[in-house]
Amino acid sequence: SPKVVRLSELGSSLSALHSPLEAVLCYGSFNIIHPGHIRYFRQARDHGDSLNVAIEGDRSFAKDLDRSKFHEQARADALAALDIVDRIIVLDTGDLLDLVNLWLPKTLVLGNEFENRRSKEHRVLYDVGEVQYASLDLFSQDQPNLAHRKLSEFKKILDKYEINISNTVTRLASQTPKLVVIGDTIVDQYVACDAVGMSAEAPVVVVKELQTKEYLGGAAIVASHLQALGADCTYVSVVGSDVNADWVREQLEQQNLSAHLFEDADRPTTFKIRYMVESQKLFRVSRLKEHHVSTRMEDAIIEQLESLAPEVQGILVSDFVYGVISPRILRAIQRIAEEYQLPLFGDIQCSSQVGSVLKFKQFNLVCPTEREARIALANNNDSLEWLANTLLDQTLSDNLLIKLGADGFIVYGKASENGGANRQSFPALTVNPVDVTGAGDALLSIMAFALSSGINLLEAAALGTCVAALAVQSVGNVPITVSSLEKFISSQNL
Repeated sequence: SPKVVRLSELGSSLSALHSPLEAVLCYGSFNIIHPGHIRYFRQARDHGDSLNVAIEGDRSFAKDLDRSKFHEQARADALAALDIVDRIIVLDTGDLLDLVNLWLPKTLVLGNEFENRRSKEHRVLYDVGEVQYASLDLFSQDQPNLAHRKLSEFKKILDKYEINISNTVTRLASQTPKLVVIGDTIVDQYVACDAVGMSAEAPVVVVKELQTKEYLGGAAIVASHLQALGADCTYVSVVGSDVNADWVREQLEQQNLSAHLFEDADRPTTFKIRYMVESQKLFRVSRLKEHHVSTRMEDAIIEQLESLAPEVQGILVSDFVYGVISPRILRAIQRIAEEYQLPLFGDIQCSSQVGSVLKFKQFNLVCPTEREARIALANNNDSLEWLANTLLDQTLSDNLLIKLGADGFIVYGKASENGGANRQSFPALTVNPVDVTGAGDALLSIMAFALSSGINLLEAAALGTCVAALAVQSVGNVPITVSSLEKFISSQNL
């Protein structure tokens, strides 16, 4: 690309670079480019007229390049494809300080992790970009073009790692892993309404109820997804002594899903009502109790898990922080997993509850949102890379999936022996979702199913991209089958 220049070729002539008077310089290795980098570039661009990115050369980036580390030219070309970047400088014969002393850009923008190396000679900003939890893509591109771009990006990822997604689904369909799901049961009710107008008595919206429909939610839909995909799933949870518990039992029986639902008369089955006008949600009402289950109930649940453990291949913990996953039960799960060498897969949803993903120790996979990760680490300033590495260190987990909403997700894992990549960003394929409720549950289900079946992390994440796209295309939680996954892959020419 004409955007790319090399430090070794600059010499005493800097005509290949923009005027340093209004130039902004960023720096990094940029082995993969993910939404966190785009935030970084957007923030940096605000400080000057041209955005220049210096990348580490192969000489300093990695002594032994493997498949997880791309050569400097490939990394430079990937950056050059971004419209926001004006120039890429490959540091093939020197380091960042050599370039800065030679060129003296107006502003150097580094990630917060570089702040302890503060320069006193140049204007240096330490910024990773503003943290945001909603995508702004539709402001810059119309919906069809944005959908095409994301699909093209996904296809490039499949090509890069030589993933044949159709073959991966075929391999998935041939597996029947035995899995246990434990967590909070939720009944989600959707109320379709017709907007009448504003009340004359108070400034509130008046709606007319048209129809209601119930769906399984919480850990129950995770178990339903697994069963629908072909797993031999057993569900362990706590419900109330009420009609909602009876409805849950009926739904699980219809799916031939083995369930051990412990009844607690002191707490109702968690029930959430969402009022909607067409595809727009107006508000949600929740009926629940959040205290931990009793010691007697803990004893019964732990005894049940111990009886199931010898026959299963993994345990999924779907924690909505409503009391089922108490500290004692979580310790028992971790002990049982260690005793029987079972992988643990966990997701905690605490955007509106008090909880922390850090309580999941030595899991095979944990799946927080970016917000949940930042809350757990009490950090709203550092980069996604720092966030991920710190979470992996503190949870001692093998793999991590950080959900970024409309920007998709990033998977992080330890590099495999054959040099497989240890992190990769995956886009959200559905640009205009109908209902995002339950997308994370579907993602946890397919990732656990795939990883338990010997499918590697990147192949599992590719399947997760497709399943998440399916999950947001309809109102409410609908169990996803292999057949629906195959139809989606065919419709997208994957």
